[in-house]
Amino acid sequence: MTTLSSRAAAAQALIALERGHTTLAAEIDRARRDFPDERDRALLLELTAGTLRWRGAIDSRLARCLDRPIAALDAPVRAVLRIAIYQLDYLDRVPAHAILDEAVESARALNHPAAAGFVNGVLRTFLRTRATLGLPPRPDAAASQTAQRNYLSETLSHPEWLIERWLSRFTFDEVETWCRFNNRAPGIALRSRGRLTASELIADLRAAGIDAEPGALVSSAIRMPAGALGRLPAPLRDELVPHEEGSQIVAHLARAAAGERVLDACASPGGKTAILYSQMSRSAGLIAADRRPRRLRLLRSTLQKSAIDIPIVALDAAEALPFGPVFDCVLLDAPCSGLGTLSRDPDVKWSRTESDLAAFAAVQRRMLARVGDAVRPGGRIVYATCSSEPDENEAVVEAFLEADRRFELRASDPGPEVAAHDSLVDARGFLRTWPFRHGLDAFFGAVLVRRGLA
Repeated sequence: MTTLSSRAAAAQALIALERGHTTLAAEIDRARRDFPDERDRALLLELTAGTLRWRGAIDSRLARCLDRPIAALDAPVRAVLRIAIYQLDYLDRVPAHAILDEAVESARALNHPAAAGFVNGVLRTFLRTRATLGLPPRPDAAASQTAQRNYLSETLSHPEWLIERWLSRFTFDEVETWCRFNNRAPGIALRSRGRLTASELIADLRAAGIDAEPGALVSSAIRMPAGALGRLPAPLRDELVPHEEGSQIVAHLARAAAGERVLDACASPGGKTAILYSQMSRSAGLIAADRRPRRLRLLRSTLQKSAIDIPIVALDAAEALPFGPVFDCVLLDAPCSGLGTLSRDPDVKWSRTESDLAAFAAVQRRMLARVGDAVRPGGRIVYATCSSEPDENEAVVEAFLEADRRFELRASDPGPEVAAHDSLVDARGFLRTWPFRHGLDAFFGAVLVRRGLA
C-alpha cells in the first residue's frame, strides 16, 4: 500500500501522464488499489482530473510567478505547483495556508526536499499577486479570432492547435459551449446488464436516494450525477454497466439481428459487444476480438459479468484477418486520438498533438481495408471513433470508398432505441454526436455496405 498522501499521489500521477507512461483511467484504477478509503480516492481523482482540465489556465497564471519557463521546472515541482494552484483557484474547501503546507510536504515526499522553499515562495507570490494575474476575458462579437483563441485556449484551458481547428469548423459560441462541457466533471451514463429494464433500475436508484434519469437519446440508457456510482449499494451496482451514451448510439448503428454473423473487431472493453448481443436476441453468430492481452482480459471479464458466452479471439484488425467474406456486419470501433471524449479523459488534451492524427488515420485506413475483406456481399461495416476530427472520420471513410469500390456509404440509422433527432445524422449520412448540440461526447459513425447480394 502506498505511503504517499492523496495530494502527493496526484502529483505522481501527473508526472507519469506527462511522461506518457500511463493514462488517467489507469491512474484511477491504481488509486482503487492503493487507497482503500473512498474519500482519499475521490480527492486524488478530483486533484488529478481537475488540474488536467484547467492546466492551460493554471499555467498561464503560474508562468507569471516564475523566473524561468514552466518547462524548465523539474517534473515533480511542476506537478506540485499546478495542483496547488488548482486548489487555490478552483476549490474552496481547504484554507490557503493548508494548501501551501501540503504542497511543501508533497515536494518532500516526491524526493525533492531542496525544492520545498522554492515551492513555498512561488505559491506565496501567487497569493500576493493573484488579483493582477487575470486571464483573457470573453471576447465580444466583434473580436478577432486571435482574441477568441486566447480566451478559449487560456481561460477555458484547451490546446491552441485544437481550438484553431474547431474555430475553423464551428461558431465561437459552439466552441465555447464545447470547452465548458469538457471542463465539467462528467455525469455517469450507464445501461442495464440485462436482468432489469432501464425504467426498473431508475426506480430502484431513486429509491436508494440516487438522482437517476433516463438517457438523453438512448431509451435504454441511464444517467446519474458525477460521483454517484461510488454511493450505490453493491447489488444495485452489479446490475449496471458504465457506458457513454454516444458510444451506445454507435453500437445501435450496427442493427445486428438474430441469425446474422457479426464481428466486433476492436471489442474491448466490451460495452458495444453486449449491445450487439442483445440486438441479436442472444443468439449465436457474434465474435468479439481485440489485439493486446490486457485488452482481451478486460473484454473477457466484462462479458463474463453480463453472462455473455461468445467466442473471443486475439487478432489485429490492421493485419490480414483469418476469415473469408462471411460476416453480415463488422463493427470497427477503431483506435483513435480520443479527442471527442475530453470531458472524461482530460489528459488527452495535453498528450495528443496535431501530428498524431495522420498516424491514427493511417492505421484506421488499414483496418477498414482488412475488415472489408471479411464482409459478405450485401453486408456492412460500421466504422466508428470517439474522435472529433475529420482526419480520422470523414477523410478515412472517403479514402476507403475511393480505394475499395465494392463498398458504398449508406445513411446512418441507429434504430428505434435512439430517439429521433434530426441533428444526429448529417446530409451525407454520417452520424455525429456533439457536446454543444446533444450534451454528449463527440462520437462518429458511418455505415458502409458491400454492393451485391449474398
